[in-house]
Amino acid sequence: MTSLGTSASHPGTIVARKFSFWYGPKQALHDVDLTIPSRAVTALIGPSGCGKSTFLRSINRLNALILGARHSGAIELDGEDVYGTSMTPVALRQRVGMVFQRWNPFPKSIYDNVAYGPRINGGASRGQIDEIVEHSLRRAALWDEVKDRLRQSALGLSGGQQQRLCIARALANEPEVLLLDEPASALDPIATQKIEELLYELRSELTIVIVTHNMQQAARVSDHTAFFYLGRLVEVSETGRLFTTPREERTEAYITGRFG
Repeated sequence: MTSLGTSASHPGTIVARKFSFWYGPKQALHDVDLTIPSRAVTALIGPSGCGKSTFLRSINRLNALILGARHSGAIELDGEDVYGTSMTPVALRQRVGMVFQRWNPFPKSIYDNVAYGPRINGGASRGQIDEIVEHSLRRAALWDEVKDRLRQSALGLSGGQQQRLCIARALANEPEVLLLDEPASALDPIATQKIEELLYELRSELTIVIVTHNMQQAARVSDHTAFFYLGRLVEVSETGRLFTTPREERTEAYITGRFG
């Protein structure tokens, strides 16, 4: 088990145990053993097709929707197998939020985008939902930019604002974990900087796992980095150590640009 020095007693701790994944006959992941600590940012890096996005999407079972997909081993959230019979996809995705490469706000108002999760989960009054919307937008560093147009369409926001809105929508469910798949790859440098600053602020509140092709970004935002290659986890360590003194030759070759 590759550990980053944390205990499963911390909310939001993810542990993969010999996790393998197949798309039909094609095996995309091979026996991944990895502990992702809570209250930190872990970056998954590696060349295209190496399995990092497959692993990320496996954490909240999104890949299970694909016809012919199957897995072996386990991914545990706080000691509970996310593929176990006691863990429903709805309950899992309330605890594990997801933000995709291309922002995908609903064709609704800014307010209704953030309120969507609390509404379908039930039990919150209108006043409580108002508070959740404001709190989530503040956590996503978007409140001051949109507070005077909450009833306007989310589709009228800039790309960077729409991506932060998607983060606010995920945060409205009070997840333990936030998964991000290349969240800034389609954004300009200023919007990218805002996303990175946001991740820095959120790292003390929840577990963040980010897939990125941008190694400079991984170095800037993450506490820990895991390098995947050909469906296998090659190396994981504190980010500063992995980028300066990697243990594996393949890791060094990748981060120095000899392949990728």
